[in-house]
Amino acid sequence: MNKPLMADDLREKIIANPDVLLEDADVMRALVGADADQSAGNIVDLRSVAMERLEARFDRLEDTHRNVIAAAYDNLAGTNQIHRAILRMLDASTFERFLADLSGEVADILRVDAVRLVLESNLQDSHKSAGDAVAIMPEGFVEGYITLGRNMPARQVTLREFHKVGGSLYGARAEFIKSEACLKVDLGPDRLPAMLVMGSEDAQQFTPQQGTDLLTFFVGVFERVVRRWLA
Repeated sequence: MNKPLMADDLREKIIANPDVLLEDADVMRALVGADADQSAGNIVDLRSVAMERLEARFDRLEDTHRNVIAAAYDNLAGTNQIHRAILRMLDASTFERFLADLSGEVADILRVDAVRLVLESNLQDSHKSAGDAVAIMPEGFVEGYITLGRNMPARQVTLREFHKVGGSLYGARAEFIKSEACLKVDLGPDRLPAMLVMGSEDAQQFTPQQGTDLLTFFVGVFERVVRRWLA
């Protein structure tokens, strides 16, 4: 009687969980490197399985590599946009020029369809427009707009679908706006809160899943520039 080539318990373990062998690089190297004349059929099969697994892993790594490169490129492109927009803001020689650039060239650089600076006022006639770039709203408007009236603190940067509750901020373009970025602006001590809103006709341009680091940096610079003009 021929002796079994492998102990029954070991054979049953391998049959029950073959991935233990296939995922073990040392074992696979030993099997693939075995003498082909002794067990050619099995070795060919194992090589085929090993190659299929390696190809699948390579495909996954290649996809991951592409995604990482794409994300890095998008981040670099976004960083360049923010830097160019900031440089444009700093170039303004007057506050009027600064506001005109805000709704003009700065908006174009950031590839948004509308930009508006919202200032709060406690005056009676505080619900009006002060040009294409500025809207004057009642005290408390900024907090309520960012939170949509919910009892929660307003984040400095909020990215979301446009809920149509602020149509007056976007004027004639309101019906086309699909997403918006709400940037809470601190104008300094003893001044009411302000807000910079950016509206886009692309529903995917501003979504809650996106990172906010670049816009947080942008609004930080924006605050300092506006404070300089208001000083």
